Amino acid sequence: MKSNVKKKKKSSFRRFLRIQVYLILFVLAALMYYFFGGKAAQIKTIHDEALRYARRSGESTFKASLTSVVYDKDGNEITSIKGEKDVYYLCENEIPNYVKEAFVNSEDKNFYKHKGVDFKAVVRAGIDIIKNREITQGASTITMQLARNVFLSQEVTWERKMEEIFIAIELEKMYTKGKILEFYINNIYFANGYYGIGAACKGYFNTDISSLSLSQIAFLCAIPNNPTLYNPVDNFDNTIKRRDRLLEGMQKDGIISMEQLNTAKNEQIVLNLNDISTSNYVETYTYYCATRKLMEAQGFKFRYDFKSVEDEMNYSEEYSSLYSQCQMSLFTGGLRIYTSIDINKQNLLQDTLNNVLSQYNTVNEENVYQLQGSATCINNDTGLVEAIVGGRKQDEIKGYTLNRAYQCFRQPGSSIKPLIVYTPAFELGYTPNDTVADVKTENGPKNGDGTYLGNISIRTAIELSKNTVAWNLLNDISPQIGLSYIKKMNFEEIKNTDYTDAAALGGLTKGVSSLEMTKAFSTIENDGVYREASDIVKITDAQGNIIVDKNQEEIQVYKKDACDKMTDCLRGVLTKGTAKGYAFEGMDIAGKTGTTNDNKDGWFVGYSHYYTTGVWVGYDIPQTLPGSSASRFPLTIWYNFMKNIHQGLENVELASWNP
Repeated sequence: MKSNVKKKKKSSFRRFLRIQVYLILFVLAALMYYFFGGKAAQIKTIHDEALRYARRSGESTFKASLTSVVYDKDGNEITSIKGEKDVYYLCENEIPNYVKEAFVNSEDKNFYKHKGVDFKAVVRAGIDIIKNREITQGASTITMQLARNVFLSQEVTWERKMEEIFIAIELEKMYTKGKILEFYINNIYFANGYYGIGAACKGYFNTDISSLSLSQIAFLCAIPNNPTLYNPVDNFDNTIKRRDRLLEGMQKDGIISMEQLNTAKNEQIVLNLNDISTSNYVETYTYYCATRKLMEAQGFKFRYDFKSVEDEMNYSEEYSSLYSQCQMSLFTGGLRIYTSIDINKQNLLQDTLNNVLSQYNTVNEENVYQLQGSATCINNDTGLVEAIVGGRKQDEIKGYTLNRAYQCFRQPGSSIKPLIVYTPAFELGYTPNDTVADVKTENGPKNGDGTYLGNISIRTAIELSKNTVAWNLLNDISPQIGLSYIKKMNFEEIKNTDYTDAAALGGLTKGVSSLEMTKAFSTIENDGVYREASDIVKITDAQGNIIVDKNQEEIQVYKKDACDKMTDCLRGVLTKGTAKGYAFEGMDIAGKTGTTNDNKDGWFVGYSHYYTTGVWVGYDIPQTLPGSSASRFPLTIWYNFMKNIHQGLENVELASWNP
């Protein structure tokens, strides 16, 4: 068993590195071809451009950091993003030898021998792939990585790889090895907006580099290899494991002694975060969306289905690697990021959630409120997010970046019923007026209110959230068909174990996010046409050239007639069903409540013609919510927010169904 796990881990980089090595082998062939015609003209153009990049550079080139700016829907600046490498830049003589040794040992063992390109490493990597279909090391040198990080995009093409090689060779002519290593260590990304080890020292340990132990140095040097996977805030254990591997490599090559190795590995790492970020949920979500848009622009295909565990591991490795690379552009690229965020709605949604939960102030060991919530508001006309809240506001907490709206997945309870049971059933021929049996069955679910009404209409079953009916209907249409609808809407955490009748009541292995639920209900309002949720309108470079524009792909997930039936039923949830009393005058609205076993999660997702808003309330570590009904909290948040943002808007009737 251990052998199989080891093979899976070894193969996680295989596809990505194979592409890299093949590209380099191609480039080497192209370099030879340079002298023999064919692509000589194109290669010469690339060569000349690379020389211009390198020769125009000076030491200031490697210290500069362009500020990116984020704008709201009206063009007002929300925030600026800038890596602090210029503030914490370390000169060659200020960088401890162990830092230099750690990077050379792990990234480029022949750094002091080659002249920018390690041709022997390229050949070895190529032979390794051909012979064993495995690769144990990459072929990009430290100088090539520097060229890519400072001068080029992360695009994976032979032209870009060739330009990287030409720049690396020229840089080796212009600067000493010590200077190149200085530039490299100050320009690599250490996650959470930190460029260079000086900024990382300040950010993670709140000190300068001269105060670090060997263990702390190795810990920081572990991060840049994959800043997403080895992010010490989100994936601390991963960072520790890579720290240990770096230390073992240094001991094996005689850089440190066995005693130093054991002492460093046994040292407990304690982070002393220097205000990495506040809980500004707009910023965290915008960074996430912008990074993914940049990945798309480079041709990355997001996936939600996998053939095997190994397939998912390979994808995850490729995703996190490119995600980290594209995120770097946000902090140094001088980008202009235009969003759909409405600051007034954003502030209102945050304040509303805070106020409704304000009486519950018990905190956990990290001083974070235990009772939490998340909410998202989508403009139904554009399909874009206008407000998103990932928790209660606590600006005083340093390094707190969790955005529950898109990062946390919880069981949705009955709020999932319209998405995987009733709208699919309407599409397959059922109608709201069809009679179904609300009776207690052996091995079946109980109704939340403990009552059973016998023969009732599907409409009544929806309004009163009858579990028995939803369970039997999903069994009739099959969980495979029901769940296929939310898979089309890119729900991220649907597992093979979820394809059971229990899914009708929200019984999912991992669950859903409030962002996912909001975009799915918005799809019903939009006549069944799905648009991937985002807050990115466009991204330009510093000169105003468009890098990313909106271009939302539209997918017909549900038939319009089925959505009309569903909306007609969900309207009754607020007038005479489980959300009775939460309809507000002067606006046609529809929605669905949801609670889980023992009232550990409360949901409400509802929409008008104008907006869809989804709200979740619960504890990060699940426990029963206060009060008699878990849905009371999300309903109150939803009602107070939606009533406010609809003031002054003309009532537009939602879809109706006439038999």
